[in-house]
Amino acid sequence: MEIAEPNRQGRIRRRGVYALWLAVVVLAGLGSRVKAVGLPHFVSKYAGDALWALMILVGLGLLWPRGRTGRLAAVAALICAGVECSQLYHAPWIDGLRRTFVGHLVLGDTFGWGDLAAYAVGIVVGAGVESAVCFWRRAAVERRAI
Repeated sequence: MEIAEPNRQGRIRRRGVYALWLAVVVLAGLGSRVKAVGLPHFVSKYAGDALWALMILVGLGLLWPRGRTGRLAAVAALICAGVECSQLYHAPWIDGLRRTFVGHLVLGDTFGWGDLAAYAVGIVVGAGVESAVCFWRRAAVERRAI
């Protein structure tokens, strides 16, 4: 049985649903980078970055189901900006990590202002969708109560 936990705004995050969305976002992000899919480079690069940031937001929602959407979005933005800014630091040990498949996916390799913009898009879209779904869900509950 799934536990639904409301946060202070009356939002309910179901962990099972968030785990499913996390898997979908990860697969979409990985798929956006596969050359065989044939996406234009611009779409491939920035869609993957936006989906990476969305993955961080959804993951935070999974870990903290009672967290306010705005706070989770702010934390996701800080994490994304921190990881992007860490790409300005180059030492043999971290560059070695970045050369691995997982290290490259998690840490990236080259700082880019466009990446920060893509992260913002992913986070804003994710937070907006969550807010809209919660608004519609709350409205449906209120209609049933009448």
